[in-house]
Amino acid sequence: MTLDGAVHYVLDLGAAVMMPIFITILGLVFRQGLAKSVRAGLTVGSGFIAIGLVVTLLVNVVGPKAMGFAKVLGLQLDVLDVGWPMGAAVSFASPIAAALIPAVLVLNVVLVLTRFTRTIDVDLWNYWHFIYTGAAIHAATGNMALGVVGACATALIIFRLADWTAPAVEKHFGLPGISLPHTETVNWAPIMFALERVWKNIPPLAKLEADPAAVKKRLGILGEPLVMGALLGVLIGALGAIPLWRAGEHGKWFKEIATLAVTMSAVLIVLPKVVAILMEGLIPISEGARAYLQKRFPGRDLLIGLDAAVVIGHPANMAIALLCVPIMLLLAVVLPGNRMLPFGDLAALPFYILWGVAAARGNMVRGLLNAIVVLVFILWIGTSLGPLTTTLAHSAGFSPKGVEGAEGYTQWSGVALGSHIVPWMVLQLFVPGQRVYGAVALVVFMGTWYWVRGDVKAMFEGQEKTEAR
Repeated sequence: MTLDGAVHYVLDLGAAVMMPIFITILGLVFRQGLAKSVRAGLTVGSGFIAIGLVVTLLVNVVGPKAMGFAKVLGLQLDVLDVGWPMGAAVSFASPIAAALIPAVLVLNVVLVLTRFTRTIDVDLWNYWHFIYTGAAIHAATGNMALGVVGACATALIIFRLADWTAPAVEKHFGLPGISLPHTETVNWAPIMFALERVWKNIPPLAKLEADPAAVKKRLGILGEPLVMGALLGVLIGALGAIPLWRAGEHGKWFKEIATLAVTMSAVLIVLPKVVAILMEGLIPISEGARAYLQKRFPGRDLLIGLDAAVVIGHPANMAIALLCVPIMLLLAVVLPGNRMLPFGDLAALPFYILWGVAAARGNMVRGLLNAIVVLVFILWIGTSLGPLTTTLAHSAGFSPKGVEGAEGYTQWSGVALGSHIVPWMVLQLFVPGQRVYGAVALVVFMGTWYWVRGDVKAMFEGQEKTEAR
């Protein structure tokens, strides 16, 4: 079997199959015993399947309502968000993919051994984020070597961001020994923590208590996730089902709204529970890994890098993500320079606004403000990446499937692709005529990160001390 065939065979098995194998092997390597390792692996696989079922439910129910809302607004945009599966598919189908997966794996090992990073990234499927960077550079320049360099540079930055945000993963999300080298989420962390500094200097925002517990206390039953989900479902459903009302199908209009309301309630209450299943398998292995690695590598506090799916079920994160569905569609109408119609990835917004909510420590008002900033950048970047993504899709023989009218759009992109701000900056460095913009953007990004470099540790150490009192 060729290298390309072997890589694609492993990837085609999917996370639900390969993660149990990886976790079982990790457990055995870290001397956790066969029974404990197999149980942890199967538990993690079950958690991934359960999360996939909930997210699929969200996609199937929210997607059509979002498109209905878009029609009500009369959106006339020529770049269609076809969803992250298209981004992953064109990345893995690119000629550079087979070389980049082992290249990034080797890079990760070298960076761990040289103490540049503490993160051991086992999230193999999301290597497509790095591959997309390389594939886009290759498509823009025709130079595969530059694509490999750009992809590895992106991975290097993401590993460091994963290390930096690890205290928040431990204290805010309750996952010690875990980091999240998930490009489309963690690359927003420096900007979000910088915004949090700004909000803290605005007294009304700094003093406002709006975490889920405080909201529940103030609003009573209206603040419970179950009811909040229903209310958000009514809002999105009512907007998306307006065409039914106009057509005189009032009974169907009510049914659509009620269905979405109950579905949103189910998502907000079920997702944290299925994430807990996944965590049940991860935590024993991560604790065993930490103990083993600390014994073999004294003074090293190594981390296991995982998909951000393990933390998206936070109540504030889910509530804000659902609020962002109509907000993003409205932004698509009014934002200057935007040409992308959000659709395929709207149900995946909990991933992309994750660090906006985490930086606000679950404060739903500041978290929503942070999320809106993320959405603005996503629309601009997604629009910018449309031509290259369309070229990659055509080269790989792909076209959007299951999206009515998709063939009528000039270009294809995605909210997931637009959330790749670090890959976008790296890409600009290699594109003739865009290098100055890429360099300036990267300098500003790194400067912002340097400005807030101590905030994550200080913020969550402070949280621990407060709770101890």
